[in-house]
Formats: sequence, structure tokens, C-alpha cells
Amino acid sequence: MISPLLCSSNAILLVLTGIFQQYWVHQVRKVRLQGYYDFSQKLKRIARLPFATIACGTALMLLIMVWQPLLQILSVSLLLRIAIVVEVTCAGCFMGLYLWHIHKYNSLNGQPDILRSLYSALQPSNTLEDRRYHDARLSDQQMALLQYQRENIHYLSEEVLRLQECLSKYQRTAGTTPQVDLAHLLATRDQELRALTAEMNQVHSELQHARGLIDEKDSELQRIRLSNNQYVEENDRLRAILGEWSARAAKLERALEAERVSNVELRKNIAKFRGHLYKEQEA
Repeated sequence: MISPLLCSSNAILLVLTGIFQQYWVHQVRKVRLQGYYDFSQKLKRIARLPFATIACGTALMLLIMVWQPLLQILSVSLLLRIAIVVEVTCAGCFMGLYLWHIHKYNSLNGQPDILRSLYSALQPSNTLEDRRYHDARLSDQQMALLQYQRENIHYLSEEVLRLQECLSKYQRTAGTTPQVDLAHLLATRDQELRALTAEMNQVHSELQHARGLIDEKDSELQRIRLSNNQYVEENDRLRAILGEWSARAAKLERALEAERVSNVELRKNIAKFRGHLYKEQEA
């Protein structure tokens, strides 16, 4: 008999890993919006592994129960315990790996990595500018950068509005010219907002350009495939002609060999006839 505790624990593990997966996927989206694209890609692959492991373990347990009459090596209860121990161990390892990455993420002090991987309007272009359209993940990275810039623009817009409200309150209360540092801070925020808007427009244009290049490469690939199909058909036709000529050459070789044999026989007959004629003349 199968222990109800074993089945209940497996169901509880399935529910818990499903809840953790939904929470982790939400956290991965937040990390992506913060600009850590490469890090979010790592977490995206790990976040779904614990639930997938428990699901595969559940499927394995069902298979063990279905094929129970054919399993004679070990008892079914022992096999189920081994399966649940293996799946719990694997899921725990994946969860530990996820938590280790989170700890590493919390200790980061640098800028978001999405700003280092793409060309920025705030920074001079480097020597790899001509290669930026050859990366297969470029469109995805640019989309992540656009989302990151939108979040920054939204934050800076709220900050500008807050500073404007503070400035208006200060003007109403003081009735004099605002302090220099507040005006300077407001101007700095406004300049950053304009720079980020320009950068987002630049990245958007690059994304459009990259999509155009991808469409052009696709059309070129279609032309190459069409030419390749034509070459294949021509090659098949030439092979058929070559086979036909080979068959004809084989027939001619057989006919030539038969002609040679007949010539040899004819020469032998002529030699015999001459010998016989010579003997008759001597007689």
C-alpha cells in the first residue's frame, strides 16, 4: 500500500514550489526593469526549475504506480521514497542556487548591466559599434533597455514634479528668489530627463534599424534557398544525364568487346583456311 503521508507531502511540495515560482517570476521582472538584464536572464532559467523538478518527480511516481506489477527488483514503497528524496534534493539545490544569485545581486554596487552592453547616447561609441547588430539577443536587450529607460523617465518625471511643487511652495512661503541649490537640482533633474529621453529615442531607432536588417537578412536567406533548390534540381538533371551516358558507354564497351571476340575468331578461321589451302596446293 502507498502511504497517504507520502502522497500528501508530494502534493504539498508541488503547491509550495508553484507558489515560489510565481513569486520568483515576479521578482525576476522587477530585476529586469531595474536594468540587470543578464542577471534576470540567469534567474529566469532557475526560477522555474524547482516546480519542474517536483512535477517530473510526480510523473515518475505515477509511472511507478502504473508499472507496479512489472517492478520486481524493489518494492513500490521504496521506489516512491527514493523518487521523492531525489526530487526534493534537486529542488532544494535549485532553490539554493537561486538564493545564492539573489545574495550576489544584493551585494552589487555598480550600474545596471544593460547600460554596458549597448550603445548609449550619453557615452561615446566604441570600436564595437559596427558589431552591435550581429548579436542574436540584441532586440531583446534593446527592449529591456527601453523598459528600463521608461522606468527612469517615469521616476524622474515624478521627481521633477515633486521639486516643482517644493519650489512653488517655497516661493509662496518665502516670497523671494529660491535657493540656488534647489534650482540647480531641478535643472539637473530636467537635464537628466532630457538626456534619458534622447537615449531612449536613440535606442528605439537602433531597434527599428536592427529589425530592418533582420528582415533584409531573411529575404536574402529566402533568395539563397531558392537558388539552392534550383542548383539541386540542375544537379539531379546532370546526374540523370551522366547516368544515361554511363549506360550507353557500358553498352558500347560490351559491343566493342563482342566485336573484338568475333574478329579474333575470324582471324583464327582465316588462318585455318589458309593452312588448309596451302596443304591442298602442296598435294
